[in-house]
Amino acid sequence: MTDDLRPAGTPTLEDVARAAGVSRATVSRVINGVRNVDPVIQEAVRRAVASTGYAPNRAARSLVTRRTDAIALVVSGAGVEPEAEEDAPADEADGGAGASFTGQVFADPFFGRVVTGVVNYLRPRGMHPVLMFAETSRAREDVVAFLRQGSADGALVVSTHAEDPLPGMLTDAGLPAVLYARPARAARISYVDVAHQDGARLAAEHLLARGCRRIATITGPLDVPAVQERLAGFRDTMTQNGHPYIAIAEGRFTQESGETAMERLLAEHPDLDGVFAANDLMATGACHVLREHGKRVPEDVAVIGFDDSSAALACRPPLTTVRQPVEAMAAEMARLLIERLGKPEGAATSVIFEPSLVVRDSA
Repeated sequence: MTDDLRPAGTPTLEDVARAAGVSRATVSRVINGVRNVDPVIQEAVRRAVASTGYAPNRAARSLVTRRTDAIALVVSGAGVEPEAEEDAPADEADGGAGASFTGQVFADPFFGRVVTGVVNYLRPRGMHPVLMFAETSRAREDVVAFLRQGSADGALVVSTHAEDPLPGMLTDAGLPAVLYARPARAARISYVDVAHQDGARLAAEHLLARGCRRIATITGPLDVPAVQERLAGFRDTMTQNGHPYIAIAEGRFTQESGETAMERLLAEHPDLDGVFAANDLMATGACHVLREHGKRVPEDVAVIGFDDSSAALACRPPLTTVRQPVEAMAAEMARLLIERLGKPEGAATSVIFEPSLVVRDSA
């Protein structure tokens, strides 16, 4: 570590060393996160840093550690985009598919929870996320180039499409990355996920315990592994309880698609009395349509969502939902990535979280 680039009059490593009663080299090791430093000495250095007001010079530090302390938080979209978009000028493309994609991201409360979890984990460690969107092949290439150039130390990837090639692109390039949710394609990449089948079982058991017998489900896109697992868990539980057939309508995780799916289910099964939707936004859309058709929730039709997002509380009535601990999962993504940065040759791993049922007024 060097203080050559530090403005005159600001605290230096020497000031911290004098206050802590240790050498300048020891202060540098503590600040740079070297592990084999006595905990008592580490605490003395931290107190000295606080008392002197010392702040590491990021430019100097990056020269020594080759780290930026920036992490790319990437929301990655579909694997294939319209041909016209590839040929369009960059600004035109950004104002079309890109604007639509980012709008969908910011409209979904799930992504806000991911950001909260990541920021809350990184900030106390002096690290900061850089939000990036990768909804086109050009944007995915930009993400890979950004990381290769050393503009960020690694990537946390939230993929919204089963055929997303970005996780494979990152691993092929040898870039450190962690994925939210199990990848649909085989890739040597660490990830966090929730036990989707267990969550769907909780929903099925609750509907059955309420006395529902004509039950339907609104799935997300059926090519997404998480959706397949939620459907399998729900179906298996219903079959084990004497209900081998359940009505199914596919949605796209948006409130509008939940409304469309609910309209279709009511047209085909007007006597249904229970609905499990694969996320809270679609469950909210289902409740809206049921009210329009004069159905009371939950007296006539009980509705359960998945996520326990802000949409569950905003829904009328408030949603009973399967909670996945998104903030904790996002923080674990960040922890796994930092661990990988410290051990670049470490094996890929996965961490699976358990869901829980949050009972409110809709079921």
